[in-house]
Amino acid sequence: MSNIGTVLREEISRLSRRESRSQIDPTRKTTAQHRRQIAKLKRQVAQLERRVGLLSRKVLVATPVAPDSPAKPVRFVAKGLRAHRNRLGLSQTGFGKLLGVSAQSIYNWERGLSRPRDQQIAKIVALRAVGKREAGERLKQLVAPKSKRQRKA
Repeated sequence: MSNIGTVLREEISRLSRRESRSQIDPTRKTTAQHRRQIAKLKRQVAQLERRVGLLSRKVLVATPVAPDSPAKPVRFVAKGLRAHRNRLGLSQTGFGKLLGVSAQSIYNWERGLSRPRDQQIAKIVALRAVGKREAGERLKQLVAPKSKRQRKA
């Protein structure tokens, strides 16, 4: 036969374990859920960081960053320059005057012997939007003031 003190102690231990388990189990379940959510979020962050890394490398490779470059990169093709000059009906000298360069520069660009600088490419791009009549009028305005100066001298 067991002692009443031992029986009482065992019963109190059993009841206290049962009570503590009833209070701890919901906390354990909540903690487990939180850990699963944190692990899922960590996986998502890692995946997004990989994507950002790939995209940033693609952007850096696709568009070189230059402080004075236009928003959209512009290709320069010598054949295209000659074709555009012919469409406008201008000589190399006249086209050069519109761009603020010499006829020799236009000749070199069209032959592919040299390449225009970024500032000159920007002017060429601006001339793409100009029609034949407007180009002729601009050329007359550029030539007219010089002829007036020559008459005064």
